[in-house]
Amino acid sequence: MEKILIDRKRFLGLAAGSVVLAGVAGYALSDRSNFKRSDLGSEKAGEFPLKPDEIEILHLASLAPSGHNTQPWFVKYVGPYHWIIGNDKRKWLPGVDPTQRETMLSIGAFLQNVEYAAGNLGYDCQFNLLAASNQDEHVMEVKLVRSAIHTYDIRKIRQRRTVRSDYVNDILKKDDVTFLLDNDHEFIRYVPNTSREHIWLMEQTIEANRIQSYREAAQKELSEWIRFSSKEAKYYRDGLTTAGMEIDGVSAWVLRNFYGKSKVMKKGFREQNIDNVSKQVSQAAGWMLIMSRDGSVASLLETGQRMQRLFLKVREKNIAIHPMTQILEEPSMHQQFVQSIGMGSEAQFILRTGYLKHYPDPVSLRRPLGTFVIT
Repeated sequence: MEKILIDRKRFLGLAAGSVVLAGVAGYALSDRSNFKRSDLGSEKAGEFPLKPDEIEILHLASLAPSGHNTQPWFVKYVGPYHWIIGNDKRKWLPGVDPTQRETMLSIGAFLQNVEYAAGNLGYDCQFNLLAASNQDEHVMEVKLVRSAIHTYDIRKIRQRRTVRSDYVNDILKKDDVTFLLDNDHEFIRYVPNTSREHIWLMEQTIEANRIQSYREAAQKELSEWIRFSSKEAKYYRDGLTTAGMEIDGVSAWVLRNFYGKSKVMKKGFREQNIDNVSKQVSQAAGWMLIMSRDGSVASLLETGQRMQRLFLKVREKNIAIHPMTQILEEPSMHQQFVQSIGMGSEAQFILRTGYLKHYPDPVSLRRPLGTFVIT
């Protein structure tokens, strides 16, 4: 989810030359800064009949992660505190997720945020599964009923962030692993960087990215979800932005002003992708692998919730996790994973993990309620 594959440093040489060519006047009129979450205004009800608590809960729910930050959900407003959470087909990623497995996992993460945010405001969630397949439009009916407040620090939802750079290679402390896995230890496995499996995952993640980078459907799909310019990022408020790709300064300026979808299909861009993945996997305390009970809709949603619970814990320990699921997305690599790692066929997440010296603020964009709530 929210996978980013660009090497920021490789643009510095080009950037320096571009600044000179553009000239001072041109630079002054150019797209000069990354558009990020802090630039967005707060959610308002607008023309929707939403109660203030509903606005808060659904906004927090929308901060869940998703592949390429597509945000593949919609909410059908049935009545006050009564919604249907839906599967937005316009946000599918058929190039890397042809069965919508990852879509269901993302909606599961959305539902976990609903549950935490609602509980913090004094509501219990009554969930009723509607979907029988990953392609069904209506996934889950949700009714909120008044209850005692289940205190949850919603700052954890607001501060959750995928971090891709500057991991420390120290293996995770035993107490930290125990804290992170907690009640989900049956379904989550930590693979430390001292293990044989870690080396295999490093090497095969690079290879899976190489295959995917040169698979036209997957690369074309990636190009459609990169928001190079701030204008585009502000308009769509989803996808992969320069800020989300952790590209800043002059390098980001070059991307925002001189790059577009066609560049993503060039060999140079694909090779930079692969080089960057190689650098990323060399920085890790290891991997977190998350399993599901089976491949049913209910299990995928449950696994998405499980992943989100983990994601909302890691910052407390100054630990990052970075979804790198390309092995599971490429059929030939997936089969090798099953045979080599010995986790069965129901692994749903491969997450690179490691400690950070500094935890940056979240920057990925989110669509306003008016674009995904249907009345």
